[in-house]
Amino acid sequence: MAPSRPSITAVVVTHDRLDKLSVTVTRLLDQPVQRVIVVDNASTDGTAAWLAAQGDPRLRVHRCDSNLGGAGGFSVGMRLARDEEPSDWTVVMDDDGRPAPGAIDAFRALDLTGWDAIGAAVFHPDGRICEMNRPYRNPFWHPGAFLRTLARMPLGRGRRGFHLTDADYRADGPILPVDMSSFVGLFLSRTALQRAGLPDPRLFIYGDDQLYTLLMRRQGLRIGFAPQVRFDHDTTAVQGQGGVVLRPMWKVFYMYRNALMAYRVAAGPWFWPLVPLLLRKWRRKAADYGPDATLFRTILDQAVQDGLAARLDRTHDEVLRLARPD
Repeated sequence: MAPSRPSITAVVVTHDRLDKLSVTVTRLLDQPVQRVIVVDNASTDGTAAWLAAQGDPRLRVHRCDSNLGGAGGFSVGMRLARDEEPSDWTVVMDDDGRPAPGAIDAFRALDLTGWDAIGAAVFHPDGRICEMNRPYRNPFWHPGAFLRTLARMPLGRGRRGFHLTDADYRADGPILPVDMSSFVGLFLSRTALQRAGLPDPRLFIYGDDQLYTLLMRRQGLRIGFAPQVRFDHDTTAVQGQGGVVLRPMWKVFYMYRNALMAYRVAAGPWFWPLVPLLLRKWRRKAADYGPDATLFRTILDQAVQDGLAARLDRTHDEVLRLARPD
């Protein structure tokens, strides 16, 4: 007897991006999912009214009283999926990330034996691989990846030593084991959700997916990358000489504080020797911020202080005040 195809609940987190959300919800409801949970982070752009007007009984809306950020929204949505929905698998995404046509059928056709989670292959709408969603194997856990990373670092391409390659994205390629997969097209089995728990809502934005999936791996849960399951990520990011340039400036705090939290988990005993290298690299990014370079350094310094202290109790209002120039 052929195995039955798994049932799926989708979790989408949104805040004031109805133009993106409407496309994502429509795309999901055009595919064979059993439930779509939208966590509305107190949107003020007509999102609530648009969602209320949708007639598909599979759509469930949870509106938050305040903006909990992506991490808080995923924590809420994944809890609802785990505790109140009977689906075999839960797939998570931002409001600007969505399954390509046929992606859910492609997932349901996979042999999922032995896998606790599956990450999709994420592309920009124009077909380019989305770098911010490229999965990786933690180089600190895999000697081969570690050596490849060191070998490429003088050329500034260290990440190529441990991230998946373009060739791994072939649609006919095998499912590959990874240690980190993003929250755009991450499918989690019911067992994985029960064992791994929920993302830490105090992270607010950035790094919640890295921390969550790295901690899953430390628990022995297996994460695969399935190139035949394709997602679109309708995002644009400004690239400077040192990488992505973040706007508004308050995002700088979360990016670097949370990055230190993720590096602590990934690097283990190598974390403290790694810190000086990270700080030197990050401070050079100030050049990409032009007239805001001084503000960038101020925010970065506070992010590093909180990250090294593993402090996650700074409120979002405090972060906003930190990012306001004098």
